Amino acid sequence: MSKNSAKKIINDPLKCADELFEGLVLAYDGKARRVGKRSIVMNDLRPDAPALLIGGGAGHEPIYHGLVGKGMGDGAAVGDIFAAPPPDIVLEATQAVNRGKGVLYLYGNYAGDIMNFDIGAELAEEEGITVKTVIINDDVCSAPPSEKAKRRGVGGLVPVVKLAGAAATQVESLDELARIAQKAVDATRTVGVSTKPGSIPATGAPTFELADDVIGLGMGIHGEKGVGLIPMCTADELAAKMIDLLFADDLPLNAGDEIVFFVNSLGSTHMMELLILLRAARPLLDARGIKVHQTIVDSIVTCQEMAGVSFSITKLDAELKALWDLPCESVGYTKL
Repeated sequence: MSKNSAKKIINDPLKCADELFEGLVLAYDGKARRVGKRSIVMNDLRPDAPALLIGGGAGHEPIYHGLVGKGMGDGAAVGDIFAAPPPDIVLEATQAVNRGKGVLYLYGNYAGDIMNFDIGAELAEEEGITVKTVIINDDVCSAPPSEKAKRRGVGGLVPVVKLAGAAATQVESLDELARIAQKAVDATRTVGVSTKPGSIPATGAPTFELADDVIGLGMGIHGEKGVGLIPMCTADELAAKMIDLLFADDLPLNAGDEIVFFVNSLGSTHMMELLILLRAARPLLDARGIKVHQTIVDSIVTCQEMAGVSFSITKLDAELKALWDLPCESVGYTKL
């Protein structure tokens, strides 16, 4: 390992995904179980109900698989580090969460995930399991509003999974679950920035280069380089830039609207920095007349030791607010 490589307390770098998955199952203290190669499913599932299956690559913990739980995902299909779960894992997870009312796939907008989940859906439907898909694409920096289908799924997947998970405890049909999940996606936007790249455990090498005097704008959570660079600046200046980008998008946000505001560390950015950014951002939201129904400040959507932060906004109407207020419990996010 070179002197510039990221130090990690691991065993075999090629077994990280399997070993972290084994640890994750243990972290659920018997409330969830391992299924097949690398799927995790809750033990206590509402009978005769549509199922919510989430998933994606390892290396972003606690998402996606740490968002399985009460009022969250029913199960998750887990891929290798920064890699989509293969179709056989998607299928095993689908079979395990299905209770006769179909399964909703909910995951981020990445080509590998789309391909493998689509194949998994085809295999499931051959077995008589109805599958619908909602794709999370909240990253406003990765494509303009006219090309939303190209946007990545990043920090916004946390509020989206929470809202869809709440809906899955109540609705009776797969169509209704898909409708609410899509509504949550449509109401969510994220802006992310990075000050230091993450790394892949197998190599220890950074996923991209970033000079000390710049900030990467709109990086991907798999270590993709950002879409642009801005000069290094203070927390107050950065918060203003990020809020301006969120409000420049096509999500209508007007005085009196209520939101969930999620300030997320991408891995190694400390709570100190998140709170300083929150201190700068909240007055900007207040000045626009936006009401923050709940603030989340945490490290939930990560990219190994990447330094950086994302701001996510989810606009709440009466339906989404009622779902948000329901409790949830998981390793990655819990709401009392």
